[in-house]
Amino acid sequence: MKRSTERVLTTHAGSLPRPPELTDAILSRENKTLIKDAAARLPAQISAAVNGVVGLQLSCGLDMISDGEMSKIGYATYVKDRLSGFEEAEVPEGGGLSIADLDDYPGMAESSLAGLTTATPTCTGPVSYTGYDELHTDMATFRAAIAEHNQHEGHAAVEPFLTAASPGVIALYLPNTYYPNGDDYLFALAEAMRAEYEAIVAAGFVLQIDAPDLAMGRHILYAHLPLPHFQERAEVHVEAINHAVRDIDPEQVRVHLCYGNYQGPHHRDVELRDIIDIILRLRPNGLVFEAANQRHAHEWKVFEQVRVPDEKLLVPGVIDTSSNYIEHPELIAERITRYASLVGRERVLAGTDCGFASFASFLAVSPQLAWAKLASLVHGAELASAQLWRGATVLP
Repeated sequence: MKRSTERVLTTHAGSLPRPPELTDAILSRENKTLIKDAAARLPAQISAAVNGVVGLQLSCGLDMISDGEMSKIGYATYVKDRLSGFEEAEVPEGGGLSIADLDDYPGMAESSLAGLTTATPTCTGPVSYTGYDELHTDMATFRAAIAEHNQHEGHAAVEPFLTAASPGVIALYLPNTYYPNGDDYLFALAEAMRAEYEAIVAAGFVLQIDAPDLAMGRHILYAHLPLPHFQERAEVHVEAINHAVRDIDPEQVRVHLCYGNYQGPHHRDVELRDIIDIILRLRPNGLVFEAANQRHAHEWKVFEQVRVPDEKLLVPGVIDTSSNYIEHPELIAERITRYASLVGRERVLAGTDCGFASFASFLAVSPQLAWAKLASLVHGAELASAQLWRGATVLP
């Protein structure tokens, strides 16, 4: 990962709004209702969408850009089409998803999760990686879009990245009936996903592992456990990630920590202070985390008490991805400089709390406003850079 050596570099958490017609096609593919002619057109639709989203990111001035996850039904559940061992089956008793903070307020889940559509098959056999064709197509499409825009845009990408699901978040969404226990399942997923992780880095991209299980898992998978027991589970999930990336340069990997990108009370979210020591044991050097929304914006104070190893880079979210407010650039600059004062300006990049379209049909923020918020992020980073490198007063 690049460091902010001359100015604050900007990025986001991976997923971006898809064109409506592409969303419809992906949903039809998911529901197995995509007609033959539409299926034949889908690769070109995805390619055009990736090309468009790369151009929009560069137009915003973002430095570290992704393919927006244009081809995926969801940031985690896409793996059901890239792993063997899954089929539609009866969900084991207690295996369905329950979101503790939404459960506390009956009726909220229906509005908070409106539009979230994805299949969640069950693991019924040995897991192995089979998605090489889909993965290589995604990488080639993204590489072609970058090459085209870098030739014509005034602002070229500093560093491209691609996202992949963590073993733990796959286990969160896709229940298991085959492996004798959760840890065997988790490490089987880690070994299988290692193929995708290594291929992304070998192709020259930074790898972002999406690991909401390290935080959101507290109020979904492990809401029934006392905090110390959840911390023990989080340690195992970190071990699974470290196992999967053991042969990858830690500088080429970042991990996204997330509490769930939905509009909800989030009062059951685990406190960062209760997991930060565990999170810092991750082998990857980049940490992308929520730091802008109302439940976690105060947690910059954690870094006053915790020593972050020199090799680690922080990518705090400086804009919220579940609110239609467009953050003021001065507020964004304030958030950036606060972290820079704690760990040093070169080790801070400006990011987003989460993705803007974690699932193809799930949009917590209007697409137009998502791009406006990203433009404000870049403006805020420019203000912060002026202050951090040239001592200028932060002004709009």
